[in-house]
Order: sequence, then structure tokens, then C-alpha cells
Amino acid sequence: MNKIANKQEICRVLMENAKTDKDIVVLCSDSRGSASMTPFADTYPEQFVEVGIAEQNLVSISAGLAKCGKKAYAVSPACFLSTRSYEQAKVDVAYSNTNVKLIGISGGISYGALGMSHHSAQDIAAMAAVPNMRVYIPSDRNQTRCLTEALLGDEKPAYIRVGRNAVEDVYEEGNCPFEMDKATVVKEGKDVAVVACGEMVKPALDAADILEKEGIRAAVLDMYCIKPFDKDTLMQIVSGVKAVITVEEHAPFGGLGSMVSQAVGSECPKKVVNLSLPDAAVITGTSKEVFDYYGLNAEGIAKKARELV
Repeated sequence: MNKIANKQEICRVLMENAKTDKDIVVLCSDSRGSASMTPFADTYPEQFVEVGIAEQNLVSISAGLAKCGKKAYAVSPACFLSTRSYEQAKVDVAYSNTNVKLIGISGGISYGALGMSHHSAQDIAAMAAVPNMRVYIPSDRNQTRCLTEALLGDEKPAYIRVGRNAVEDVYEEGNCPFEMDKATVVKEGKDVAVVACGEMVKPALDAADILEKEGIRAAVLDMYCIKPFDKDTLMQIVSGVKAVITVEEHAPFGGLGSMVSQAVGSECPKKVVNLSLPDAAVITGTSKEVFDYYGLNAEGIAKKARELV
């Protein structure tokens, strides 16, 4: 079992590059520990800014540094970064087109027992609705590394959501089939297509393996690039299947399921079923307990696929 969280991989990539690129700056809102950014702060104190519990300031200061030529990485819990500092993200980052990467840590229901105040089940919908704001949700540490390296090479705004805990690898270390802004076909299939993002990709792949033993061929698409949305690859995968299932750690409105439904409905109409968190207060528990309760696991995905084919 992998023990490296996606947020740790982001820190590793930034530290590797900060040795020679002094324009890289990391900003935290009293979150360096939970963000796994303490090693960066300790190693590069002159490239680290602690703003305290002030997420709006965090984003605005990041935008100001970006206007001075810095590559700013604003790291904060996704639940606060995507809501409390929403106006700053919209105006100071996206509208102003500043080179700020908003890193939403502990996304989805990662905080578990802390409850709805600390869940970020609306961030995909909120951030994707902002013009000029890209949205990415990597599925494992290997894809996170590739994404972080790619983002270092551009100067456009982006929101990246990662979970709190380490997750099982979807891809092999050093052999991650990554292309910027292109969804990854993890598994081919002709009966049903499962489109997932973030931590839901691994259970989607596990579900496909279960179904394969039963003679049901399920395709799995890793839509890590929520925006820009890779409609072309989606159409290639869903055009020949009987039905489509989307799986996301998000509310049922405005997220991956909504985007896939809209695209499929306009291009090749067929049944699309969205598996997501409910439009209600989520139960208290660990990530696994919550996912299991709502059927956001391999067994739940496989069960839904059987019903559709």
C-alpha cells in the first residue's frame, strides 16, 4: 500500500525545482503541517510565506507576488480556499490572469469527523464556473507529480484538489501515461464506461476488474482534467458502450457527473448515471466509511454497472 499522499508529492516536486528556480514561492494559511509543506518552509524559508488563518489574504498576496514575476502556490484546505476566498480567486487570480496555482488540500470529505464545515463537496462546481480557472483532481501520487511538473511550465491560473491521506497507486511509478489536459484511458471496455476523477479512479478500476470476471467489459476513464474538459477522449470511450457511470467525491450538481451528462447528451445520447455524495449533510466517519456508505467503492460501482447492462 502506498504511504505517500498526493500533497506530499506536490511538496517534493516544488522542492526539487526550488533549488534552481528562486521564483517559486509557497504560501500557507496556518496549514504548512496539514499541507505537508513543512519541509519546503524549513528548506526554503525565503521562498515561503505564512499568512495565518486568512485565506482571502492568502490568495490576494499570491496574486500580488505573481504580478511581480513569482510562481505562487497558495496552499490551504480546499473547503476554505474554494469558498472563503472565492472572490479573490475569481478576481485576483482568474480575471487578472495571474500565475497562481491554488492547491486545495484535504479535498472532498477527507476531514471525516470534522463534518460539513470542513468538507469541500462543491469546489468543482464553484471553481469550474469561473472563466480562466482550470480545475484538476489527480488520482494518485504519480499523476500528481506529472501534473505538478507540467504546471510549473506555464503561467496560467489553476485550482488543484488533493485529498488528505495516501491512496493506492493507479499508475506505475516512473511510467504514468500523462498528457496535459487529456483524460487518461485506464482500461478499455465495450459494455459500460466508468468516468471518474481523483480518489474515485482506483475503485472504478477495481470495479472494472470485478466486472471483467463476470464477462462485463467496463472502460475506465480518468478525467483528472475537469477543466479544460476533455470531451474528445470522453466521446471516444462512450460512443460504443450501452451506458455511462460517473463517480466523484462531490455533490451531485455541477461536478464531473453534470459535465459528462451534458457532453454525452449533446453528442451521443445514452443513459448516464451519476454516483456522488448526496445533496445533504454527509454522515460522519473516515473516508472509507463514508465512501462505503454511499456506494462510492468498487462493489457499489460494479453493482450499478450490472443494473445498466
